[in-house]
Amino acid sequence: MRSGFDSLKWHIIFAAVVLSTIPHRVMSLNSDSPVCELSVIEKNKLYSYSLATPIPNFPHGVLSEDGFYKVATNETVVWFQLCDGMIFNHDPPKCVGCSDCGGPSRCGMYCSALMENNIGGYHVCTTIGQASGIDIKIIDKKNPHAGVIVKMSNTGPKVNCSLSVSLFCDSNNVQGPHSLENSGTCDYATVMRHPSGCAKIVHYHGKGWGWFGTFITIVFCLFGVYLLAGTVYRYFILGVHGIDIFPNLDFWTSLPQRTQSSLASLVQKFRGPSQGHRSSYSPVNF
Repeated sequence: MRSGFDSLKWHIIFAAVVLSTIPHRVMSLNSDSPVCELSVIEKNKLYSYSLATPIPNFPHGVLSEDGFYKVATNETVVWFQLCDGMIFNHDPPKCVGCSDCGGPSRCGMYCSALMENNIGGYHVCTTIGQASGIDIKIIDKKNPHAGVIVKMSNTGPKVNCSLSVSLFCDSNNVQGPHSLENSGTCDYATVMRHPSGCAKIVHYHGKGWGWFGTFITIVFCLFGVYLLAGTVYRYFILGVHGIDIFPNLDFWTSLPQRTQSSLASLVQKFRGPSQGHRSSYSPVNF
């Protein structure tokens, strides 16, 4: 009876340990990570990317429902997950050197990109991307709707690697990754097409004066240049000092009075002759 109770207790403890680890990895698949969000303003339009946001037919956005993407070329294999860490419910990596990505028992579970190379007959792993080292930018600044580049990196004293995934907008299909390119010592790149790579476009109206504000700014700048150039000329060339150093001083000092007189004349023109200015002649009856 005692041995049966101890056996049941250890089964419960084992189940609790398993359940305490599984939800953490499964919940990460549903994350809406802010590092995979990007907003760009171009020509009064706001292009907003949110790669991990659920969309029709893709409840996890661009995240692979298998827990990872896989691409291989020659003797190099790369596993990766966009916007989060990887999950391996099947076909886990079996390689040496996975200490910084989960260790031998959970290889690939604690990084966002893992590379495997065949070196001397041994499968050696290198972590090339961490979930905390994700950067996102648009592919083409002239065409922000084309898609984004998600770059994952792993930088340390012994390794400096990265994986760049060009995610093109395709509202109808999912393609890739099919190829892997090596663009440096430990820098890799691949291409995908996915509906999550399409931005939401909102017409954006910036605050400000528009063309009128630009015109006023130009007028003030030209006036400042005129005033500075005239002052320098009169001081150094003509030898004028004091308040007369300002160019056309008489015109500027009389400008308020001239403006007032012009406005008064304009008002008088629209109002017509006043009562005091009416003709003093009386009509004559014949």
